[in-house]
Amino acid sequence: MVPQLEELIRDSSNIVFFGGAGVSTESGIPDFRSVDGLYHQKFDYPPEVMLSHSFFLRHTEEFYRFYREKLIVHGAKPNAAHLRLAALEREGKLKAVVTQNIDGLHQAAGSRRVYELHGSTLRNYCMKCGKFYDVDFIDKSEGVPRCTECGGIVKPDVVLYEEGLDPDTLEGAVRAIQGADLLIVGGTSLAVYPAAGLLQYFRGRNLVVINKQPTPADHMASLVLNMPIGRALSADSE
Repeated sequence: MVPQLEELIRDSSNIVFFGGAGVSTESGIPDFRSVDGLYHQKFDYPPEVMLSHSFFLRHTEEFYRFYREKLIVHGAKPNAAHLRLAALEREGKLKAVVTQNIDGLHQAAGSRRVYELHGSTLRNYCMKCGKFYDVDFIDKSEGVPRCTECGGIVKPDVVLYEEGLDPDTLEGAVRAIQGADLLIVGGTSLAVYPAAGLLQYFRGRNLVVINKQPTPADHMASLVLNMPIGRALSADSE
């Protein structure tokens, strides 16, 4: 374990965790910006273009081909970081998880109050009638997935580039961060806005940053840990 981190956790009663892709990479889910990430792979279009609202509208079939191949993840399980955060919530210490991830692993680990800033691949809705579909429906469909009720396009509940964040989710995340006495930021380069801008709402005592590489928030932190998030949060890690 990391003694300084454990001491801060022990002395805090209103902890909020703000996490990014680095939380999920330890579950085998690739991120976007690392050397092996999506942005460094070769596609017909850049990934940020293919995951944009305008691309979705103009090249819908191509969007779903990329989405099925790269964003739907099979067999991923919560790792030590997810499990520790869920345990801290059960203890009454952790009040919320704010995540940029879309894989649902925090909920799979048992976390209940999770603000998914960028949505989730596990939820999909008909754009015409609003009928809900699970991830398997998208995964097993071919071409453009269509609603079985009305024939409308079934769209993942994922925030694409050029789309705004859900106002209710954003408001809940801001409120949680404002009320925290300890904010743990983990597995994020803090390069994606507006999500990264949420740190400005923190008014608590201690900020902890856990990330393999330096981040723009390091100079504000009480503690900076340049290590894998799972190792830092695992209660029995060395």
